[in-house]
Amino acid sequence: MGKSHQKLPASGPEREALRQKGQFWTPTWVAEAMVSYVVGPESRSIFDPAVGAGAFFRAAQKIASERGQPITFLGTEIDPDALQLARQTGLSEADLAGVQIRDFVLDPPSMTVPSIVGNPPYIRHHRLSAEVKSELRQLAIEAIGTPLDGRAGFHVYFLIQALRHLSPGGRLAFIVPADICEGKFASTLWNWVTRQYCLEAVMTFASEASPFPGVDTNPLVFLICNQPPQDHFSWGMCLSAQTSDLKQWVESGFSRAGQNLKIERRQLTEALATGFSRPPQAKTEGPVLGDFARVMRGIATGANEYFFLTRKQAIEFGLPDEFLISAIGRTRDVLGDEVTDEHLQQLDLAGVPTWLFSPDGRDWEQFPSAVKAYLKRGEELGIDHRTLIATRRPWYKMETRVVPPFLFAYLGRRSVRFIRNSAGVLPLTGFLCVYPYCTEAEFLAKFWKILQHPETIAHLALVGKSYGSGAIKVEPRALEKLQLPTNVMKQCGLPISSQTQAVRKAQSQVLENTREAVQLSLFAVGDEEMATWR
Repeated sequence: MGKSHQKLPASGPEREALRQKGQFWTPTWVAEAMVSYVVGPESRSIFDPAVGAGAFFRAAQKIASERGQPITFLGTEIDPDALQLARQTGLSEADLAGVQIRDFVLDPPSMTVPSIVGNPPYIRHHRLSAEVKSELRQLAIEAIGTPLDGRAGFHVYFLIQALRHLSPGGRLAFIVPADICEGKFASTLWNWVTRQYCLEAVMTFASEASPFPGVDTNPLVFLICNQPPQDHFSWGMCLSAQTSDLKQWVESGFSRAGQNLKIERRQLTEALATGFSRPPQAKTEGPVLGDFARVMRGIATGANEYFFLTRKQAIEFGLPDEFLISAIGRTRDVLGDEVTDEHLQQLDLAGVPTWLFSPDGRDWEQFPSAVKAYLKRGEELGIDHRTLIATRRPWYKMETRVVPPFLFAYLGRRSVRFIRNSAGVLPLTGFLCVYPYCTEAEFLAKFWKILQHPETIAHLALVGKSYGSGAIKVEPRALEKLQLPTNVMKQCGLPISSQTQAVRKAQSQVLENTREAVQLSLFAVGDEEMATWR
């Protein structure tokens, strides 16, 4: 992830190359704390499975000097250019002599080691080839006994492989993105880890203390020992960057916190249910969003530049109104917490796309001439060969949705995430559709007040995936688990216990009609219910 003086390109080919390799170097103040954990009095070596620029080796040099304890450096690295950076930042050829150029995950060394410290490359699943995904699937089956969900990134398998190479009694320190304990695969992964190993401590970081400022990820440090599991562990949040408190906390055996750390002793079962990236939560009983509404993703066009048009473009191509549907595509196009007709008119005047070209599945010959000409243009542009679109029969048939009363901007930093759909637009995949089971006006008005309430919004952090700078992402099934505060529901005049079941029963047909009207695509990125194809 990142050393303190790593300069991150903001965009362009260099930034894309950085994402492809997933290389962000660990800053010194974090690296020293992690090395302090794995280097015990009897330690003679440390192993880094992704050496990179050598941040952990340099930290180990300092700690070895402080303790008068020589340490041998071992490790693997797949990118020789990264090792060149290690040489440029002070490591000698002797320091790197124990580093092998190899893929630690897919071609690991045969040895086990007592001290492993690492910052695995953060390569997300969609950047992995089908061949690599197949190998990772097999790795999970061998290690855990079952494959992981297809959205597990490469860093997840680094952790699995590292634990398999940890000697009995050995220690491991890994810094990884929070999605490792928030994704759909997290329960399977961490149940395995905590049954086989002893989780001693987890450190999270406040947004202002992030080790990787400018990177959209929320990092966590896991400190794990290859000993019998325990039912409690130390959990902390670092409140300030560049603090020495983190290292002192580790060296004290997690007993001394310091003013820049917030430390708690947590029960493992609670943390597994809540998520290691989230603060401890008391078990709560009460209604959730899914008791009152169904959530689905917005429409995936497969080619927004072709299907999502401005009014001017629709007129230029002569597309009849019967093939155009009012739609909203980007969260930044919704300035407030409501989409109105006036708002759409303003977007239209600004040249922002607000019309979805939505041909049905009729035969080509049955379309008007203007539509046939536009479809022909799509084929000339190769639109029909796009990954998602090529699965449709015919390729131009657009997904459909019932107009949702509420939208949800599922990824962003705004404090208000639910949006009232007063204009009756259909959302693209920048939004989720929220379909209440009850569609009576009085119910919707009360439900809207609940969705807007700050206490409800605060609960989003408990069901979403966290990213850098306070951003979160909430998938459809996770949003249905959003806790609705009982006190807020009472304030808004919505009954809680009996109403939940009554609404479900009385409006079940509404749900079935909604489901029948929805076409779901197997290739919709990010929709949890569509992940099985991977």
